Amino acid sequence: MPAESAKPIVTEGTPAEVFGAFLKLGLTSFGGPIAHLGYFRDELVLRRRWLSDQAYADLVALCQFLPGPASSQAGFALGMMRAGWLGALAAFLAFTLPSALALTVFAMTAGAISGPVGQGALHGLKIVAVAIVAQAVWGMARSLCPDRLRASIAVGAVVLLAFLPGAVGMMGAIVMGAVAGLLLIPAGPAVTPGQVRMPVTKTQAIVALGLFAALLVGLPLLAGLSQGVAVMDRFYRAGALVFGGGHVVLPLLQAEIVAPGWVSADQFLAGYGAAQAVPGPLFTFAAYLGAVLGPAPHGIAGAALALISVFLPGFLLLIGVLPFWSRFRSQPRAGAAMQGANAAVVGILGAALYSPVFTSSVFGMPDFALALACLIALMMWKAPPWMVVLMAAAGGIVLAFLTG
Repeated sequence: MPAESAKPIVTEGTPAEVFGAFLKLGLTSFGGPIAHLGYFRDELVLRRRWLSDQAYADLVALCQFLPGPASSQAGFALGMMRAGWLGALAAFLAFTLPSALALTVFAMTAGAISGPVGQGALHGLKIVAVAIVAQAVWGMARSLCPDRLRASIAVGAVVLLAFLPGAVGMMGAIVMGAVAGLLLIPAGPAVTPGQVRMPVTKTQAIVALGLFAALLVGLPLLAGLSQGVAVMDRFYRAGALVFGGGHVVLPLLQAEIVAPGWVSADQFLAGYGAAQAVPGPLFTFAAYLGAVLGPAPHGIAGAALALISVFLPGFLLLIGVLPFWSRFRSQPRAGAAMQGANAAVVGILGAALYSPVFTSSVFGMPDFALALACLIALMMWKAPPWMVVLMAAAGGIVLAFLTG
C-alpha cells in the first residue's frame, strides 16, 4: 500500500490550506468536469487524505443530481468540509480565479490561439484528460465496485447512458443504482453522521433555497431596471437551468448572450476555444463573455458580474440540500442505497471516459499512444498531474508537426 494511503483521514484544516490545495488544482486541472473529479480524487483523497473514497463518491453523487457546475460544486463542498464557510470560499476562489483571470485577459487583448503549435498544445490537453479519467475510473472501481453486484450496477449505468445520454441519463443511473443497492445489497451499519461534516443548518439551507427561487423568479422581473441586472439575470438563469455542467452550459449561454446581440458569434466561438486551453471549470467562460459584452457593464466589472451570477445558483442549491443529504446518509438503509449509487457513479465516469472524453480527443493511433503514455506516467511512474499535462501539451505539438 502506498505511504500516502496509509495516513489517517483528518477532516479539519484551515482556509489557507484549502486555498493552497485548490490553487494547485486550479492551475493544473485540464480536461473538463469529469477530469476535474479525477484530479480532485488524486490530490485530496489519495495524496492529502482529506476524506475517503466512499465519502468523496457521496459528494460526487449529490453534485450529479443538482444543476450547476458539478466539479465546482464538489470543490465548494470539499472546502466547506475541510475548513467551514471560509474554506468553501477559498476553494471556489482558488479553483476558479486562474482560468477566470486568463480568460479575462484574453478577452481584453487581441489574438487567439492558432497555428500548429497552439492547436497541437490544445489537442494534447484534451488527450491528457483521457488518462486522468481512466485513472479515476480504475481507482474508484477498485474501491467502490469490489464485488459482482456492484460491478454489475456500474455496467448497468453504462448501458443506461448508452441509450439515454446526458444529464437525464446520469440522474436516472444514480437513482437506478440507489434502488438496486437498497433492494439487493445487505444492510450494514449506518454511515457515521460526522464522517463528512458540513457547517450548514436547516435554517441556512432553507434560506439558500428561498434565495435561489427568489432570484430565479425575481431577476427577470427586475431586468428592466438596469443593464447590470439584465446581465445578472441571463447568466444566473444559464447557471440555474443546466444539468451536467461543463459544455452543457454553452448552448444556454449562446441563447442568452449571442441571441440579443450582446456578443457576436465570432467572439463567442473564439472564447470557447480559449476556455478549453486553460485549466479549471469551463463555467469561467462566463468571465470572458462578461468582459466582451457590447453594452456596459463589460471589462473587469462585466467579467466579475457574469462569473458570480453563473456560479451562484449551483452553490445556493448545494447549500440548500447538504443538511438533508447528511441526514439521509445517516439512516440504517442509506449505506446500502449509497453503495449502489456510488457504483453507478463509477459507471457514469466510465461512460464519460468513452464519450465525450475519448471520442473527442483520440482520432488515431498517434493520439492513443500519447494518451497511453500519459496514463502510464500517472499510474506506474506516479508522475504529478501537472507534469503529465505539460508532457501531453508537448506531445500534442509534436504530433501536430508529424501528422501535418
